[in-house]
This record gives sequence, structure tokens and C-alpha cells, in this order.
Amino acid sequence: MPHPRIPRPPATSALGDMALWAVLAAATGYGFRDAGAPSPVLDLFLPLAVLAVAVPLSRRRPGTAVVLANGLCALGLADSATPANAHVLSLAALTCLLGARVAAARGPLLVLVGCLAVDIATCAVLRVPPVWWFYALTVLPAALLLPWLAGRHRRGRRELVREGWRLARRLEERQHLVAERARLTERADIAADMHDSLGHALSLVALRAGALELSPDLTDRDRTDLAELRGTIADAVEQLRETVAVLHDPPATKGEGTGTGEGTGTALPATDTIEDLLGRAVASGVPVRWERRGPLPTLSPLVERGMYRIVQEALTNAVKHAPGRLIRVRITHQADRTHVSIVNAAPSPDGPAHTAEAPAAGAGGRGLTGLGERVTVLGGTLRTGPHEGGFRVTAALPHQVTARNRRREAVTPTPGPKTAPHKDTHEDTHEAAHANTDTDTHRALHEDTDATTPESARRLADVRGAARRRSVVAAAAPVVAAAFFVPAAVYLAWQLTTSALPPSRFDELTTGRPRAELAALLPARPYPYPPDHARSAPRPPGTTCEFYRSGRDLLDEVDLYRLCWSGDTLIAKDTVPASRP
Repeated sequence: MPHPRIPRPPATSALGDMALWAVLAAATGYGFRDAGAPSPVLDLFLPLAVLAVAVPLSRRRPGTAVVLANGLCALGLADSATPANAHVLSLAALTCLLGARVAAARGPLLVLVGCLAVDIATCAVLRVPPVWWFYALTVLPAALLLPWLAGRHRRGRRELVREGWRLARRLEERQHLVAERARLTERADIAADMHDSLGHALSLVALRAGALELSPDLTDRDRTDLAELRGTIADAVEQLRETVAVLHDPPATKGEGTGTGEGTGTALPATDTIEDLLGRAVASGVPVRWERRGPLPTLSPLVERGMYRIVQEALTNAVKHAPGRLIRVRITHQADRTHVSIVNAAPSPDGPAHTAEAPAAGAGGRGLTGLGERVTVLGGTLRTGPHEGGFRVTAALPHQVTARNRRREAVTPTPGPKTAPHKDTHEDTHEAAHANTDTDTHRALHEDTDATTPESARRLADVRGAARRRSVVAAAAPVVAAAFFVPAAVYLAWQLTTSALPPSRFDELTTGRPRAELAALLPARPYPYPPDHARSAPRPPGTTCEFYRSGRDLLDEVDLYRLCWSGDTLIAKDTVPASRP
């Protein structure tokens, strides 16, 4: 799946092109200085002008830039002194940019093969010596292929990292959406609790008004007013019910959205108390110790339901993540606030992975994210985090709900010990999720992520597939190139090195001596590729001449030693210059 690249500012691109041109120009100038008898026009000004065009052109048409640089290398093959020149560095740099800037492989490969064909054709047309062929079959293919593979590898790695960060941002945004959905759902639950408490109170008022209508002491006018009052209260209760119904999602939708699999319909009755909740937990075998301190104040029904939900969710997480461990619950009533603290001991490392859930955990919740939203709406604070190897949930709630708009953090995690990154961190976090995040929100995040897994998996598979294809090409291309060029290059190098006659041994050769006496001083074989001017040089009549290289340098043309034999006797020896006189 293609993704648009963020274009660089023009100024940055121009500075980068100028820096690259300066480096390549310095290499060209250095090669010009070391040349024997260079031509300023052909060996300096022309290459600099070509590089000034090729470097900026490599951004829009990198293949054309490679062709221009290869043309400079082909022009260097026409040099009669040596085929090596500094233009091969420019060729390697532009070929690397070709691999880094072009995603496709077919077009660049055609460009590289075409450049190599031009180099070989140049050698064939100019009838260059073997050293030139060796250079064209080894150095130039390496300068074309290896940098291109390096550029493609860098491009593939950059795309993989960029796609990974893009997916990470998408997951982070999705996690924020899940948390926001949990907060909204908790607000809907608060509305339902308000309906349960306020609706119940209004229903009682309507019932009392209806009873007063039957009083014999009332006048007709009073009965009429009471009837209107009862109708108004009934209408208010109906409007409240409709408003809560609009705020609430269907149970199935809410189960999907929060990841708990439970809707409001499974919640316990509004009359259920914390004592009832803890009693059912103890009856189910959950080790719970709880205490209440201070005189019981008059609490708002919403605050009571909030305290209930805090204890309920903490018990749910403790039973699920630390089964069989002691849970301590403490409720402290102060003058204007009530503090709730639930602490569970550290989970047993060899304890059972699963246990039967107590009835206390039967009423699913929205998790700590939703609880934080509920506590914030009520004007309190909620803190969660690790504590002595276990986990602690503490909340402070006012006795009565105020109308002030409170903007504070819903959940403030307690700082825990930092751990080094590890490849199994995700698994460890999943096993002790209550030490870092809420169970229900964690599960909701995974279920919400699974809903869009095909798209993410497909995009990641595309990037990984492209990276694998680049790796295959990077491994196969050198093998294919080696199958064509390495045997010829090795054979040529073997011929050049085994036909070299050191100058010291050449001086020991004396004319008039038979070949058998001189065999120890001669190389294994004569040089098979003498130039035309060496073959056509005058020779003694009736003799056969053999040529030997005066050095083992593979990238430089050396002088040749000529030995002329009459039968098996050495008649003459001389030196033939490497270049035509």
C-alpha cells in the first residue's frame, strides 16, 4: 500500500545536493591531479558539469543520473594509461540513491544492466587490453549493484519503521477512544443510578399525593391541585426515564464497546449495599477483611452507589488476578469526606491461573477508567497502583454531590518501579494487568483492536512482504552477477598473475642458453594478450617470440618482456613498452 512521502523543504534539498556535489567534485579533482597527462576539458570540466546536472536530477529521475555517471566511467575506459578513475565513486553514490528513492526493482535493474552493457560494448569497440576488461567485469558491476542493494535495504528499513510508528499511533488513538467510550458509558450508568434514586423518590411523592386526594378534609380545589401535582410528577418521572433511555446504549452494544460483556441490565439492585456485597464475597470463599471507621454520615444516593462500584470493581480485579489472596477493605468516614481503600496481597507465583469467580464479581463494571469518571463527576479523587507487591485502590468522596464542575485527573497511577524493556513484557503485563491498568479497559482495548486487525495486519504484511522481497533480491542479485562475471574475472586475473616475469629474473636470462636451463626462471605460461604494436614489432628471422608481463598489477598496464626462441634456444630478449610509441 503506497504512502505519500513528506516532501523536504526546497532549501534542505538544495543544500543536500550541493554537499553531495562538493564531495564528488573533490574526488574528481583529486583524480585529475593524480592523472599522468590529463586533459582539463575531458578529465575535469566535463565531469564537473555532468555531476552538476546528475546530482539534482537524481531526485526526480535517479535512473537518468546513474546513466550520466556511468557515461563518465565509460569515457574513462578510453584512457590508454589506466581504466581506473574517480568517476566510479560518483557512480556508486548515484546508484545508492537510485535504490533508496525508487521502490520498484524492475526499472532500476534494467538501468543497471544497460549501463553494464554499455561498458562491455565500449571495451569491445576500443579493443582494450585485458586489464580494462578485468576492470569492466569486476569494479564497475560492483559499483552498480552493491550500492543499489544498500539503498534498497535502507529504504525498506525506513518504510518498515515508519509503518510501525503509524500503527502505534493508530493503536494509541484507538486506546483513547476506548477509554473515552468507557467514561461515556459510566456517565450513562450514573444517569441510570440517578433514575433509580430520583425516580423512586418522585414515585413516592406521587403516591403520597394520590393518597392525599382521598382525604375527606380536602376541598375540591385542593383535590384538583393534588391531581395536577401527581400528573406533573408522573410526567417528570416519564421524561426522566426517556432521558436515561436515550443516554443508555443497548446492552449488547455496551458489552461490545466496553469489553466487559455485561450491560447495565446485570447490575445489582439499587438497594444492594457494600455490606451485602462483601457478605456474598465471604460466603463464596473470598478472603476479605473489612472495617468501617467513624460515624456513618448521611450520604447522597449517588455517592453510595459510587462507593459500591469502587469496592465491586476492586474485588473483581483482585479475585481475577490474585485468587486466594487476602483482600483488605477499609471505609473511613470523616467530617466532610469518606475514604475507601481496597488492598489485595501479591498474587501467588505458583497459584492457580483461574478460579471460580465469586458472586461479588458477577456484576460486571466498566473498569477503573469508568470509575475514575464516576468519581470525578461526584467531586472525588481515585488513585490506583502497586502496593507492597499487590495492588491498591483508594478513593475519597464527598458526602454530598456538589454542582461545581471539577476538572481533575480521573485516575492518578501510583509510580511503580521501572523495569527494563523485555520481549516478554507484554505477556507479563497481561498476567498482572491490574498492576498497570484496569482489567476491563485492557480487555476492551484488545477486543476493539481485533475488530480492525485485518486492515492493520494487511498493511503490516505488505511492508514485511516488500522487505522480504528486497532481502531475496539482495541475496540473489550478487549470486546471479557472480555466476556471470566472477568466473571470467578470476580466470583473467589468473592469466595475468601467472604470466608475470619479475625484472630480477629477466636480467638473469642470457641469450644462447637452452630452454631447459632457463625453465626455472620462466613463469608457468606466457602472456596470451599482447597488444598489436608488440606483436608487429620486428623480430629476428626464424624465431618465435613469447611475451611476459613485467609486474603483477591487475589494474595497471605494465611493460612486456619479449623472449625470442629459435627451437629451444633463446636468441633475443627485449622490453616492449605498454603503450604504443
